[in-house]
Amino acid sequence: MPQTVLYHTQDGYRPNVGIILFNHKNKVFWARRCSHDGWQFPQGGVRSNETLRQALFRELKEEVGLGRDHVRVVARTQRWLHYDLPQAYLRRLRNKSQKSFKGQKQIWYLLKLTGDESEVRLDISHKPEFDDWIWKDWAAAVEEIIEFKRQVYRTAFYELKVHLPTNTFS
Repeated sequence: MPQTVLYHTQDGYRPNVGIILFNHKNKVFWARRCSHDGWQFPQGGVRSNETLRQALFRELKEEVGLGRDHVRVVARTQRWLHYDLPQAYLRRLRNKSQKSFKGQKQIWYLLKLTGDESEVRLDISHKPEFDDWIWKDWAAAVEEIIEFKRQVYRTAFYELKVHLPTNTFS
């Protein structure tokens, strides 16, 4: 099957889905990028022929190895959250004929893990995104993310945290 290209809209932002996966203790899935020291939530671009939900489940499978039967969609952000990439990143991308590219716009999904965490597989893709993962306190993750993504993480956190169960022992 041919790979569908990722695209960016006329505003210069590439559509993207962010995934906040939480467990029965309200801890979030926090993953380390391959060959980097940076940790983040799974996220990925929306292909031109996909809906946001299709992109969500494709990225969940590619990056975390989980399918629809392992999670329940709890909520999503109501609007696009944008971040601009720093100039150093943009220079590399703009040299590849993406002259108007500025950054990403994201819809964030909050997912409850309903399967077993032993089913997480970071090596399912031909080019894995992550090489390690942990369960982490959401607020701590927001403060640890790379600076240029921090405001988007905070906004998603404040919008979605109200959907977490209050009883962390259920």
